[in-house]
Amino acid sequence: MTATLTLSQRLVEAEQAYHDLVRGAKPSVVVDQNGERVEYQHANISALRSYIRDLREQIAAANGNAVPRGPMQVFM
Repeated sequence: MTATLTLSQRLVEAEQAYHDLVRGAKPSVVVDQNGERVEYQHANISALRSYIRDLREQIAAANGNAVPRGPMQVFM
């Protein structure tokens, strides 16, 4: 449960950083899961989106839920 809580806290921080970037409020700083400080700016907003997606997947996995990764494809 503690790991999920920590992931949830990171997700809240990352989503706030994304919100700040989109609004143009300021460059946003997030401490990632390795404890490294990362400053996000418009130039690397896609990296922040990826980090948010990764956190959501980790939280879902910790709760025993699978996260769909895209549309299902049929192979013949």
